[in-house]
Amino acid sequence: MSLGAGLVRTTCSSGGGAPGSGPQTSEGLLDPVYPRTQGATLKVAQMVTLLIAFICVRSSAWTDYSAYSYFEVVTICDLIMILAFYLVHLFRFYRVLTCISWPLSELLHYVIGTLLLLIASIVAASKSYNQSGLVAGAVFGFLATFLCLASLWLSYKISCGTQSTDASA
Repeated sequence: MSLGAGLVRTTCSSGGGAPGSGPQTSEGLLDPVYPRTQGATLKVAQMVTLLIAFICVRSSAWTDYSAYSYFEVVTICDLIMILAFYLVHLFRFYRVLTCISWPLSELLHYVIGTLLLLIASIVAASKSYNQSGLVAGAVFGFLATFLCLASLWLSYKISCGTQSTDASA
């Protein structure tokens, strides 16, 4: 049984707007196909739920300042990053800024952002003290976490396999 290091490949399958995903339908600045893709729809749903979670917590009376300020920071930062990646795909900035590995940077954002959002939602839910606005903010935080996980699951295929050193393979 070999437990050595294997080869890990990640490929992006966000459809229509990802670098290297096939021929584009239009050569203009704006990608008319991207807003109708599954990845774009998930990004919009994530942004809406994060905005609702932020507004719910912001408009409620707080009992624990540090927990909810952390929740606000995480939701707004995650919202801004998702909006940035949406605009990168919509305006095809990945063609201009080729020095950045866009699929890898989006993968890292989703992994780190989803983990931080999950932690913030757990903390917000535990400190809500049955106040309806804070509970709603935590629920929308969990919903946004689920949508980020769905986007991560549907957008990236991770295949692990061992790399053969045999010349006949």
